[in-house]
Amino acid sequence: MLLKGEPLGLDDQFLKIVLDQGGTFARGYLGSLGDDGADARAEKWVEVPHPRYGTFVRMRRLLVAMLLTSLPLWSQLDGFSNEHLIKYTATNPFDRLPDGRPKIPQKFIDALNTASSEMLWGPMRGAGFHNQWDGGWTIVRPEKKLIGRAFTAQFMPVRPDVNDIIEADNNRGEKKVSNNQRVINMLQPGDVLVVDVFGKIEEGTFAGDNLTASIHAATGNGFVIDGGVRDLDGIYPQNVPVYVRGFHVSALGNVMLTGVNVPIRIGNATVMPGDLVVGDREGLTFVPPHIVEDVAKRAKETELHDTWTKEKFATGKYKSSELYPRPKDPALQKEYADWLTAKLKELGLD
Repeated sequence: MLLKGEPLGLDDQFLKIVLDQGGTFARGYLGSLGDDGADARAEKWVEVPHPRYGTFVRMRRLLVAMLLTSLPLWSQLDGFSNEHLIKYTATNPFDRLPDGRPKIPQKFIDALNTASSEMLWGPMRGAGFHNQWDGGWTIVRPEKKLIGRAFTAQFMPVRPDVNDIIEADNNRGEKKVSNNQRVINMLQPGDVLVVDVFGKIEEGTFAGDNLTASIHAATGNGFVIDGGVRDLDGIYPQNVPVYVRGFHVSALGNVMLTGVNVPIRIGNATVMPGDLVVGDREGLTFVPPHIVEDVAKRAKETELHDTWTKEKFATGKYKSSELYPRPKDPALQKEYADWLTAKLKELGLD
């Protein structure tokens, strides 16, 4: 007797089952659409002349449940799981944070703490990365350096049918937590929160003074919002570097959280979770982990060169062309080379 199974419908978003005419299990694989397309999928029935079909369905449901419960919060938002994060940062030579992001060693963060945008520009382009700097920011406390590992979040304009699912998935059985606070609650010490609110200022205000205090308490750092903030009079006294597109009195609204720790676009730059964020008065550089060691060494060489050169100019003994861009006198060249080698060794960058 033929047993009628269930429709291959929307409850099978993570697992598609295909059965052949003889009722045997042909194959199972991850996917979101059936062979007949989305509309046909919800109506398709399978006939299975196998007496153990009921057991098979129960096993299938168990597998789907296991997949759903094992995925971290951010994968439920958009499918960019811990495994995807590891895959797309496979060149990372360092350890990883619990959420899968590359963990750039503190010595490289310290080495770049005094680096300017110009010091990073050359090494980044030399490594083939031409889209990792962005300027034109409004900066709160531009005298403060911003540096740390990127924790990314992505917002999009609200689409109600999608946002209803996102909010339901992420507010199950508990008091509702707003989308921006869900992000803040995940932050760790040393993170730099980088948020793509697609440049929106009015109702794109990710944080005010209270949430700025929360972000700083969690990370010890400032943050980057490709959007806006509010309560500037309350943010300024906190002495935190904040990069935004503008300010507005409105609260965050008409946006939905579509990704956490995913690749995002910030102006002209592509940012990956775990990139090293370096911010100065001119703008932001996002350094991929696998080139950070070379970039740190080359940027430090430039910084030390500038220090040595300015000190020599300060003596009043040299014309500009005698020292810059490099010393003309062989004796000065040797003096500089020896001094640079000693300094790099002292910093552990030799």
